[in-house]
Order: sequence, then C-alpha cells, then structure tokens
Amino acid sequence: PEDIAHHRLVTERVHAAGGRIAMQILHAGRYAYSPDCVSASAVKSPISPFPPKELDEAGIEAQIADIATAAARAREAGYDGVEVMGSEGYFLNQFLVRHVNRREDRWGGSYENRMRLPVEVVKRVREAVGADFIVIYRISLIDLVPEGSTWDEVVRLAKAIEAAGASMLNPGIGWREARVPTIATSVPRAAFTWLTARLRPEVSIPVITSNRINSPGVAEEILARGDADMVSLARPFLADPDFVAKAAAGRADEIAPCIGCNQACLDHTFAGKISSCLVNPRAGHETELTLAPAATPKRIAVVGAGPAGLSAAITAAGRGHAVTLFDRAAEIGGQLCMARRVPGKEEFHGLTDWFATMLARTGVTLRLNTEATVETLAGFDEVIIATGVTPRSPGIPGEERAASYIDILTGRVTAGPRVAIIGAGGIGFDVAEFLTVTDSPTLHPEDWMREWGVGDPARTPGGLAAPQPEPPARQVTLLQRKPEKPGRKLGKTTGWIHRAALQAKGVRMLGGVNYEAITAEGLEVSFGPERKEPTLIAADTVVLCAGQLSERSLAEQLIAAGITPQVIGGADVAGELDAKRAIDQGTRLGAAL
Repeated sequence: PEDIAHHRLVTERVHAAGGRIAMQILHAGRYAYSPDCVSASAVKSPISPFPPKELDEAGIEAQIADIATAAARAREAGYDGVEVMGSEGYFLNQFLVRHVNRREDRWGGSYENRMRLPVEVVKRVREAVGADFIVIYRISLIDLVPEGSTWDEVVRLAKAIEAAGASMLNPGIGWREARVPTIATSVPRAAFTWLTARLRPEVSIPVITSNRINSPGVAEEILARGDADMVSLARPFLADPDFVAKAAAGRADEIAPCIGCNQACLDHTFAGKISSCLVNPRAGHETELTLAPAATPKRIAVVGAGPAGLSAAITAAGRGHAVTLFDRAAEIGGQLCMARRVPGKEEFHGLTDWFATMLARTGVTLRLNTEATVETLAGFDEVIIATGVTPRSPGIPGEERAASYIDILTGRVTAGPRVAIIGAGGIGFDVAEFLTVTDSPTLHPEDWMREWGVGDPARTPGGLAAPQPEPPARQVTLLQRKPEKPGRKLGKTTGWIHRAALQAKGVRMLGGVNYEAITAEGLEVSFGPERKEPTLIAADTVVLCAGQLSERSLAEQLIAAGITPQVIGGADVAGELDAKRAIDQGTRLGAAL
C-alpha cells in the first residue's frame, strides 16, 4: 500500500496535466546484479558476475504470477497501462532464444515452447487488469547476439502476443550484451525503423518505434513514411523536458538536443549516481538547481564561448541579467567545434546550433572576433572567465616536430599516412577516429550497418552479419604512459564502442610507454620503469594529445587589477575535455548570480 501511494503521486500529477502513463514491468533475469538471479537456463551473461539459477516449473509460475500481480497493482496505483519488457535480453527474451534457453521441457526446445512464457505472461496480465487497460509488449526485433531470433520467429511471436491481449507493440533493439552499439551518438538517427516498418503490416495493433530519435523532425519523417504508428523517446526528455510543448508551438529550434552521449544518464545509472543530462544539468536536480528571475539584474561579462561560457551566458540572461559574451574566435562553440568534426560526433553540430538559438532568444550580446581585456571588462558588475585550455607540453625531446590535436582537428595540419598519437584519453581516441575514417558511417546508415555487422534477421538469426569495416585512411598507433589498457577510463557504456571501432581500423594501442624522442623518422619509445625494448614507431606525423593546461592569463590580469572574476570550465580545471562538467558548472553559476 505504501508503494502504491507513492506511485499515485506520479500518476495523479500526469493526469492533472492531461497526460497518460504506463508503468514498465521489467524482470532482468540473468542480468540482475544478484547471486539469486534466475533465467531459463544456468547460462551466465558476459556482462554479469553472477551465473543464474535455472527455474523449475514452480519458479516459472512464480515469475508469471508476480508480473501479473505487478500489473494489477499498477492499475490500482492509477496507471493507464503497463509495458511488459520482453526485449533487450531481459528475462522473457532469455526464454525466447537458444543463446540462453537450453531447456528440453515445455518451456524450451521448439520455438512454440520457447515463446510460451512471454505469451502466457501477456495473457495473465490481461486477465489481471481487465479489457479497458493498455498492455504494451516490448518485443525484440533484432537481438544482435548469436543464436538470436529469426524474423519469422519475431513475426510469429508478435501475432501470438497480439492474440494474448496486447494493446500495442514497442520494439526493442539489441541485447545489453550485444557487441553492436544501438543508442550511442555514433549510431545513425532512426537506424532501426526499417524493422518496425516491416513488422507493422504483420499485426493489427499499433507498433511503436524507438532508438536514436532525438528531434520532432526525425519523428515526423518516420510517421509520414508509415514506418510506425507512434514514436518512443526517452533521453531527449532529459535533455529538454519541454520537448513536446516546444514542438507543438513550432519552436523546435529551441529544443535542447539529446546528443546520445550517455555520459550523465546511463553512465550515471550504472555508477549508482542520479541520472541527469550533459546538455541539461537540471535533469534529476530540478528542485535543487532552480532558475528564478534575478532579484537585481546585473551587467555580466562572459569571456569564452565554449560550453561553460555559453551555459553561463544563456542561464544568466534567461533570468534577466544583461549579458555580453566575448570570444576571440569567429564562431561560438570552443572545443565543441573540434568535437563535431570527429566522425560519429555529428550531433555536436545540433548542440552548437541550439546554443546559438538560445543566445538570441535570451538576448545575450555576442562579441565574436573580440579579444577581451582588463579595460574592456572594467565596467561590468560580474566577470566570468571561461577561456578554456591550452594543450600541455609533455616535454619530449624533439616535440617541436609534432602537431597538437588542435592542429589536426582544425585542419591546420594534414597528417601523413603513418601517425603516432601521444596520449590515449578521450582526445587521443577522437583524433585516432578522425584520422582513420574517410567518410563518417554515422551519416550513412547502410555503411554503418555493414561496418558493425548488422544484418537482416530474415537471413541470419539475431541479425548478425560479418562486420565489413572500410579500410583505414591511415596507419595509426595510439600510445599512453600508464601501464593499463588504453581507453579503460572512457565512458562506462560507450568506451567499448570507441575501442572496438579503432580495433576495426587496425589501430595499434600501446600502454606503459616512455617517450624518448620525436625524430624525423617517427617516435622513439621504451617500455616500463626499466626503459627496456627501445623501439622506433615509424611515423610521418606525431600528434600530441598529452593533456591540457588551464588558460587563466586573463583571470590573473583581472585579479592584479583589483577585479575578482568567476572562473569556470577548463579555465578552472583542465582535465580531459569535459563538456558535462563545463555545462553543469556554467549553468549553476548562471543560476546563482
């Protein structure tokens, strides 16, 4: 009863606002992070430390009964429907495929037996909630794991689920353990709607589509083509909770875009932190990070139009302050302008476009191609320094022969056919991607599917095919001083994608390296504390991605002149280039002034 009362707080608020709400019922099966996890068979997941216990008949009946009970309680709590999770490799999906289901009883073996559990669950849920209640079934259209479902099996299941009482189908794409990315920023927009379009004529109930749909325009195109009856979005509502209202009002350009980075949503979830959003740090913190009108409007100068300065400017201006934003560059964006040139990070174009829109909407005075000075800033009530970072010199003999990551990503230097990259953090990986990819597959869905081995489930079970990556544009070696696997500290849910993408391009990755010298022939290195195995990495171009230093010279000049500035972003802390921290810091300062 206490739980039901808590849920009613949510459902009543949604209904008061004119909305409808369904509760998802998810049984994780062998994905549950517990030694007591259960599944069809005792087959351990590669992403979990716990082998599951194989359920017996009584155990299976207990799961069915619990799911049906949860549905009945959802109705009591005021929900308009439930969604039964049957995709992404969770419990019901585990019974469907031989990849996990090794049983020989009536719950395994033939497909009729393997689909018995999800069909029985939907039937029992319908019985528990009555006829006038929405029952959505989340169905896996392409498992992207070995021994996954064939397309004929998917269609057969969809029809059986409809007959069992489902109101609509919501396709899921790929298992959590699949080695094919499905929602990261490098996945093309709406990359999997072709499967929804194929399923839709097979059933008479509505079919939803999802995965990498982040704008009203993309959603409308899908509906106009007839690929789906409805469109499902999740992360875009973290990026902008007013997504629907802005779209309805014809203000789509004001929607803060989800860039598919996963840094503050999924990465936070799997680290046990509050889920939020890189683009919108107020997500999950709405009651703490409030944007009240300024009690005393001030004249505020912001120096630096990177993510920190942009966020501070639009937040402060939106509260009523008079803000002037200075940058010596010819365009806004700062480091975002380099990030958006990396193949697979094209969503950063949309983010910089949104910042430009919001500068205009909030009335920020923009001064590009302008070098801010102490004299320029003397008349303002507040000065915010967001001047970013400069590349750090690693102190390697001969480093004057090398190029910086800025030289490469801005096109000031064109790399030769053999490249050595010093530094294997996020920037090093981005530079390696930039140098090995000729034409971004993110912009060409068919090329992307071929690169990652996404096939047709009508031809191969699970939709897996042999990956066919394009040959690398250059031969690249990626090196780091730390004696650990390069890329180990990349994003929890996306790091494996970057590593796999570079491995597919033949990028050589070395850790535990000492940089001895940069010469005309390449990069001389040795290994370990003993500086053993002196080796020449033959290279036409050596690129420095060896960290950054805060650019604080203007802040120091202001302090010397008696002006105390607020310092944010990379100018405050020069770690890995971190748009999440920069935007959060800028937004919080803009809210506090």
